[in-house]
Amino acid sequence: METLVVDHPLVAHKLTTLRNKETDSSTFRRLADELVTLLAYEATRGVRVAPVDIVTPVAQTQGVRLTDPQPLIVPILRAGLGMLDGMIRLLPTAEVGFLGMVRNEETLAATTYAERLPADLSGRQCYVVDPMLATGGTLAAAIDFLVSRGADDITAVTLLAAPEGIKALENALAGVDAPVRLVTAALDEKLNEKGYIVPGLGDAGDRLYGVAG
Repeated sequence: METLVVDHPLVAHKLTTLRNKETDSSTFRRLADELVTLLAYEATRGVRVAPVDIVTPVAQTQGVRLTDPQPLIVPILRAGLGMLDGMIRLLPTAEVGFLGMVRNEETLAATTYAERLPADLSGRQCYVVDPMLATGGTLAAAIDFLVSRGADDITAVTLLAAPEGIKALENALAGVDAPVRLVTAALDEKLNEKGYIVPGLGDAGDRLYGVAG
């Protein structure tokens, strides 16, 4: 698995405000959206294109266009929804699927409770978006689900990652034939005893949308 930690001052600046516990939900959502657009620029460097002939107001030339089938963006519910607009901004023709996954807070294992994806993902490049790569279980399960449906090129985009999560993800995907890349804004120090990233930014879903219930 290839891992890219995006080193850019604007990424670091926005991430600093996201980490701050005083940042309110509306500001958090806006900055997360802006940050994802910056990450998407790096994440889509390998998007598949084909040559196309066009005519400018001056002359004929050759450019490129995204190939079919179009890329698929897959936010992991619910926190991944906060990253969707930032991805679509750079990939407006992409299709969108959804995976609902929940982590057992005692075992830290992830299970799928809902999905809305094409039955056949053969030949599709998929971009999985989830704010946090903590224990790695949720992302590994999501990628395994996509591969089982035929996805042959997967990029995961996260705001933060923990070393334990990256290692666990690499181990879980050791037998996966499809190339997998991870693009993240920062590699943090560690996980705490509850499986949260340190220093992290807290529960991304709660900070995006508030605490339900």
